[in-house]
Amino acid sequence: MDWDKLRIFHAVADAGSLTHAGDTLHLSQSAVSRQIRALEESLNTTLFHRHARGLILTEQGELLFDATVSMVKRIDAATARIRDSEEEVFGELRVTTTTGFGSLWLAPRLPKLYEKYPDLKIDLMLEERVLDLPMREADVAIRMKEPSQADLIRKRLMNIRMRLYASPDYLEQHGVPQSIEEMANYRLICQNTRSAQVGAGLNMVQNLLTYDIQSMLTVNNYFGVLQAVLAGLGIGVLPDYIIEDFPSVVRVLPDYESGEVPVFLAYPEELRQSKRIAAFRDFVQEEIFAHRQQRKAMGDA
Repeated sequence: MDWDKLRIFHAVADAGSLTHAGDTLHLSQSAVSRQIRALEESLNTTLFHRHARGLILTEQGELLFDATVSMVKRIDAATARIRDSEEEVFGELRVTTTTGFGSLWLAPRLPKLYEKYPDLKIDLMLEERVLDLPMREADVAIRMKEPSQADLIRKRLMNIRMRLYASPDYLEQHGVPQSIEEMANYRLICQNTRSAQVGAGLNMVQNLLTYDIQSMLTVNNYFGVLQAVLAGLGIGVLPDYIIEDFPSVVRVLPDYESGEVPVFLAYPEELRQSKRIAAFRDFVQEEIFAHRQQRKAMGDA
């Protein structure tokens, strides 16, 4: 099969338009149209339904587009490996992690990475959905559980726990709870039990709800929970890694916490030699070590 025709087909399917695909490929609309017709003739099938407002893939077209998407991702992976310099760290690195960890822990530390590698381009993708690393939806992931996907290099970075925190103003106004049963008298801020979250956090929230909590605020990520806690809205369920960056926040009921949550860094086996991956991995490990030292100095507050 003609690879050039597949490249043109992929661009048309992605754009949904011969004109837009031609602009991307620097080809005329007629040239793109001829290539698509030739590909359809070689396959003896119709790949697009043609409408006044654009092109829609047929069932056969969707099958071929799925294949070209996989091809493009694999080519991108090979290109990334080729472009990695023997000595320099540069180019795009797509990092995925949860909204809470990415916004509260990772992003504030990235200036140090850019200072060391100014030509690095980080694409930080924050979402609870686990992206498919082998299919190159991202280059490297930091997740709150061990990845189950095959062909991944993974490293356990640290363990975290969910704990209860509040602002000094809120505690001054409402008092400090002395037992878990007294949580019924306070506003609880947490992730909704239907939100994607780590099992330990979900179990902790479900346990708290058995104490007849009357007032609640639920947010779909820990960044939002933290902002509500800082605003003095109540007592929040938060991961312990935020504490050194927000020293004014007070831990409530220090004997009450979730089970351990492992934090893993993972990347595809095919990127083992990537200088960008190595630079990012080493940076995160150094920051984790500094994090542990600071926690020790704070007495694991």
